[in-house]
Amino acid sequence: MRSLEGSSIINNKRAIVVGIPGVGKTTVITRAVEMLNTQGLNARLVVFGTVMFEEAMKMGVKHRDEMRRLSVEEQRRLQENAAVKIAKMKDDVIIIDTHLFISTKEGYYPGLPLHLLNLLKPTNLILVAAEPREILSRRMNDKSRQRDLVDEVEIAHELEIARIMLASCSILTGAPFAIVMNREGRVDEASHELASLLTDRRAR
Repeated sequence: MRSLEGSSIINNKRAIVVGIPGVGKTTVITRAVEMLNTQGLNARLVVFGTVMFEEAMKMGVKHRDEMRRLSVEEQRRLQENAAVKIAKMKDDVIIIDTHLFISTKEGYYPGLPLHLLNLLKPTNLILVAAEPREILSRRMNDKSRQRDLVDEVEIAHELEIARIMLASCSILTGAPFAIVMNREGRVDEASHELASLLTDRRAR
């Protein structure tokens, strides 16, 4: 594992980090932010949905569930307001935790449409992934959430959709796209790789 010592950022980093349920994205991001801060950088984790709710509260919304009852236009405005707020943040490294897509009856609804990408102006796009069998095991063991039962084939399909969607975002924004594997029992390695992607000057 390569040390972060001596690494430095190129201007400010604004990374969008995504991952399908069960990859352990939040854990990987949280530890990566801790590593970056330990190295003397001012790193911040920003959950896009939380910023959206903060903006919704300005409109009189008191609970997160109320946001779902807002009109499409109101939700779009909330998304844009949240994106503008994040884009103005001046930390050395900002990691934006958000959903890449939502599975609906009509198909996959994008969590990062073009108008949001244009506002966020990401410098990096990162997908946290894992082996389908590991994701299935994590989902089955997570009793805190109610998730639809799926098999490894369906999970592999979700991962492929995620790769395609984030690669498309990379083409549209010009931001580099990377995949960080969070293998079972090796979360620190995944977090270190994520942190390194945001501090290393060398081309990949």
